[in-house]
Amino acid sequence: MRGSCLCGGVVFEVTPPLREAAICHCGQCRKQSGHAWAASAVPLDRFRLTRSDGLRWFKASESASRGFCKDCGATLFWQPHGRDQMSFSPSALDEPSGIGTAEQFMPEFAGDYYCPEGPPPAPAKGVSRLRGSCLCGANRFTLPGPMGPVTACHCTQCRKLSGHYSASFDASEADLDWQSRHLAEHVAPGGGRRGFCPDCGSSMFFRAADGSFSVEAGCIDAPTGGRLESHIFVADKADYYTIDDDLPQHQGWD
Repeated sequence: MRGSCLCGGVVFEVTPPLREAAICHCGQCRKQSGHAWAASAVPLDRFRLTRSDGLRWFKASESASRGFCKDCGATLFWQPHGRDQMSFSPSALDEPSGIGTAEQFMPEFAGDYYCPEGPPPAPAKGVSRLRGSCLCGANRFTLPGPMGPVTACHCTQCRKLSGHYSASFDASEADLDWQSRHLAEHVAPGGGRRGFCPDCGSSMFFRAADGSFSVEAGCIDAPTGGRLESHIFVADKADYYTIDDDLPQHQGWD
């Protein structure tokens, strides 16, 4: 089975059987992916990189490193140190994975704007300022709160980049007050630009071709005052997960 990042700078092959997916809600996965990250896995002897000129590794802890594309920012791999295994995003696969979801990992660390399973909670009150950052801390900013309505996007682009599906909220780019800024941008199909950290791969924002701007919900620290409100492009969702929160679902943009 073939997988790739959005721009094609990283291409890999995995040989089934694949481990059932785990959706991880830890702070590291949320910061890097922009929402939550999905992982399947195979032993290293059933994993092969066929193109790696875009691949960059970030040592996220003493126990594991995270692999992403330095050119488009796609969140692709998690490799535990000293173990004969590679975890990869099933959303990076170019064909149906044929697997399901086995568990919601670290659900207690999920963002306050959604629940790992079921309807999202009521938004936190009294949030007047939001704080955002990437995983490595090279990018830090604040902006007026609350986060407000959050939209989940299941299109192929967002799944390839996030490693699961994206969640973002509308904001004014002029309102972002950067304390530190170290960004790369990738021009996506359609002319939009996706901002990410070139050192750790964290997804930060999307600037559409028409000038509209949205921030990835996972890079914002709680409390956010946000709430997941709807799902778009569900016609493009991957086969390994279901949407079970009873929120409105749209086949495309609306």
